[in-house]
Amino acid sequence: MHDLTAFDAAAILIVLAAGLGYFNYRVLKLPSTVGLTVMGTLASLLIVAYDKLVPSSTMAEKFGRFLNDIDFSTTLMEGMLSFLLFAGAMHVSWSNMRKGRWPILVFSTVGVILSTAIVGFAFHYLTMLLGLTVPLMWSLVFGALISPTDPVSVMAVMKRAAMPDTLQATVAGESLFNDGIGVVVFTILVSLATGAETFSWSFAIGHFVQEALGGAVLGLVVGWIGYVAMKSIDEYNIEAMISLAVVMGGYSIAMALHVSGPVAMAVAGLIIGNAGVAHAMSDVTRDYIIKFWALIDEILNAVLFLLIGLEVIALEFENIYMLAGLGAIVIVLIARMIAVGVPLAAMEKLIDMGPLAFPTLVWGGLRGGISVALALSLPASIIRDELLVVTYIVVLFAVVAQGSTISGLIGHIRNRQATAPAQKA
Repeated sequence: MHDLTAFDAAAILIVLAAGLGYFNYRVLKLPSTVGLTVMGTLASLLIVAYDKLVPSSTMAEKFGRFLNDIDFSTTLMEGMLSFLLFAGAMHVSWSNMRKGRWPILVFSTVGVILSTAIVGFAFHYLTMLLGLTVPLMWSLVFGALISPTDPVSVMAVMKRAAMPDTLQATVAGESLFNDGIGVVVFTILVSLATGAETFSWSFAIGHFVQEALGGAVLGLVVGWIGYVAMKSIDEYNIEAMISLAVVMGGYSIAMALHVSGPVAMAVAGLIIGNAGVAHAMSDVTRDYIIKFWALIDEILNAVLFLLIGLEVIALEFENIYMLAGLGAIVIVLIARMIAVGVPLAAMEKLIDMGPLAFPTLVWGGLRGGISVALALSLPASIIRDELLVVTYIVVLFAVVAQGSTISGLIGHIRNRQATAPAQKA
């Protein structure tokens, strides 16, 4: 068999995503993200099981090399993520997001940092009890990579869940921005854990401001340039290319300037999706651009969640790692409750998010591909292997268990609210 080119790898993933997506639609009828993740995981497990039953088989090894060649971390963080964040932000209403601006700001900053600390310390003590003893700094690194809710997973859930517009915009807005903030916190902690930097508040705050604020400013600039260019013409083909230029050019500039690309793309997507759609596009262009980015979003989502499922074949599963992963699920959920509950209580007089807010933000705060990509980017070591397995278990639980039940949970709470007055009467 000839060496796989980048085109071969892309073709294999698209064929798999299309075939399994079709099977899921016709047979399993699960939400797309859940179905592709489950089937990808089962396919990986079947390959591993086949190699166990047939010792002469090397399917798992060959498939593992294929996944290594794709390089999930680089593919997502330096390629797919820019498109996914921009496409997701385009569908978030700026007016609804403004109503929830304070919760979004607090959840995506204070909430991420608080969750990172809670998960980090709790996971450190959990590993001590299990005899793994992950050092505190590396436990905090795990807290940083697992604390941000994944915008791709969350946006997929938001499409299916019926909830108030302001709450939906708040959940989506938080996931768009806490992703960028989480990556910044992760980068700082990895630098400290590896000894590349020594801790100082000036280093931490300076790096944070450069990445987060710099990314927001860059997003405003490239988004505004794209908006002005689109407003000056009426040709949907060129306007589609302008939107692509905003994404690809803007993300490349962000990496060159060492500012947060995810934050930049979230801001640029909000500008094009709100001001651009409302004031810079004709009806024909608006319909074309929205459908164009919806298609990109769907294709990349399918490939991403398929990859998450397939990555199981590259992991070293040991019983003790799996036990740590199950414990981490509980820790992450408790940390999310605190990181969401404390700010909600503090802001109760400022904005009333309603009874759906807490359960939606906790159970709908999914972890996804970004957490897996960050774990894969860690330097090679035993600790990396441990954290990668634990991260995968938490993400798999979030996508499959939380992602498939959040709509039902919201519906149950709504029904209980509707019947409560009648019961009192």
